[in-house]
Amino acid sequence: MTAFGEREAAVYADQFEIYHGNANPELARKIAHWLGGEPGQAEVFQFANENIFVRILDNVREKDVFVVQPTCRPVNQSIMELLIMIDAFKRASAGRITAVVPYYAYGRSDKKDQPRVPITARLVADMISVAGADRILTMDLHQGQIQGFFNIPVDELTAVHILSRYFLDKHLDECVVVTDLGFAKRARAFAEILDAPLAIVEKRRHGNLDRAEVINVIGEVSGRKAIIVDDEIDTAGTLIEITRALEREGVDEIYACATHGVLSDPAAERIANSTLREVVITDSVPLPASKHAPQIKVLSVAPLIGEAIRRIHRGESVGALFSSEVSFTQEMLLWEDGLAANDGAGGGSADRDPASGDDVPSAMPAPAGA
Repeated sequence: MTAFGEREAAVYADQFEIYHGNANPELARKIAHWLGGEPGQAEVFQFANENIFVRILDNVREKDVFVVQPTCRPVNQSIMELLIMIDAFKRASAGRITAVVPYYAYGRSDKKDQPRVPITARLVADMISVAGADRILTMDLHQGQIQGFFNIPVDELTAVHILSRYFLDKHLDECVVVTDLGFAKRARAFAEILDAPLAIVEKRRHGNLDRAEVINVIGEVSGRKAIIVDDEIDTAGTLIEITRALEREGVDEIYACATHGVLSDPAAERIANSTLREVVITDSVPLPASKHAPQIKVLSVAPLIGEAIRRIHRGESVGALFSSEVSFTQEMLLWEDGLAANDGAGGGSADRDPASGDDVPSAMPAPAGA
């Protein structure tokens, strides 16, 4: 408060820094590359007794810090790394700490749908807030109401426009978008971009099993090319059930896409042995070499998250990132292809200046594995 009783605006250092734990360091490097820099330096490791140790190697006093850490496998270790990193930055006097959680674990435990069960999604939200995060940046939560579990600002991005643009460029004719009731709202936006009808799959889950039974397909799908849309693919059991149901309805060309490719065993094997033409996911969750299948295509969300980070730091609206503006979505899709091409040629690439958002020449090599 000032001497006149007015609240002073928060003051952060001009620059911001990207840090990451061990959950998905490659995505953090790509985000930093999009913004024209490299991730900050930190030690994050386990002792022999499985206690996690974090040490920040840079001066972060009053800086705007973004911690990139999806809570993916190993889930509980990833969550603890995130919490301990947030605490470390808080005690290092960071000006603002944003938890960048592209994949939010325990999202399915968002309500009491059985007697005597927890709401774990709320518990994780409380832990992130109590650890000291000032805001959270995430992507395609399992249910939108999870935003309300936080007492700090939440920016939820969506990969719908990147995924829909990818299929739009394939020029599929007579296609239909297929989803379940839980993802129907975003799938409708997906269908509108493709100018395609929407079909709903009615399914029933037995107990706490990872597999659901498809009861009915609501909508006209016969003779069309189907694109199955969801927020995540876990064991792919439900995905294969939907594929079989569509085949029974007379669909012979089926694609699938999801934001989060969790791909727990035996998902990759199921996809490889299925009739699916292509399964498109993003790198919100890292895809190990053992999980690769011929049909799986991975798109990077680094440009989307990087642009959101730049706008959050500058106090700008992130609303434009929820549109299907062709130029921006096309730029995001082409960015990683250019990165890989430059890497193969041994040359530099055009990076993004975090201060202005403009492309600037750089000799920085592309991230390994891009």
